[in-house]
Amino acid sequence: MPLAKALELAQEYDLDLVEVAATARPPVCKLMDYGKFKYESAMKAREARKNQAHTVIKEMKLRPKIDPHDYDTKKGHVVRFLKQGDKVKITIMFRGREQSRPELGFRLLQRLANDVQDLGFVESSAKQDGRNMIMVLGPHKKKTEAMAEARAAQDARKAERLGRGQADAEADVADEDLVDDLADDDLAEDDLAEDVADEDVEDEGATQDQAEDGADADAAEKPAEVAQDA
Repeated sequence: MPLAKALELAQEYDLDLVEVAATARPPVCKLMDYGKFKYESAMKAREARKNQAHTVIKEMKLRPKIDPHDYDTKKGHVVRFLKQGDKVKITIMFRGREQSRPELGFRLLQRLANDVQDLGFVESSAKQDGRNMIMVLGPHKKKTEAMAEARAAQDARKAERLGRGQADAEADVADEDLVDDLADDDLAEDDLAEDVADEDVEDEGATQDQAEDGADADAAEKPAEVAQDA
């Protein structure tokens, strides 16, 4: 197809004319939405990077006469690295006369390997390297599996937070309904009090009318008595 006709066709369909095979004879072009194509390509590359696993070697340094508390802290870091699917390089550093006691470092490395055997294995046995002794631990779990489990745990935490937020919102609605019910009860009690007050007023009016009728009757009887006396 001539280039002019291809450009005219691209304008007709509101698309872009993109060269996909420049070395071909004749060159090959394609009608497409180039902005959408770039966006989809970027998203695919992002997903590929997310699922890509890079083998990382972490390093942890110890001394032959390490304090028990420091040992527990260092072991916690090693456990975390192995759970993430990373290899761990353990280095025992000898200083001064400690270099004449390599068995101390060897026993410490064996102890650490036994403590984390559920998560990793000895990939490279302990060996002397100058003033240091080195051992490499490898994880039982692959990096991709560790990443998948971490994402699943993160999604579960998000779902739990959303569920907790929804429960709090429902609780707030229930509290508002309870407040409305209490307000309605207060209004009903006010209406009842007003009705009782009205009844009391009516009773007082009736009592007053009866008293006035009695007074009128007494006034009517008194002249008759006066006339009788006269």
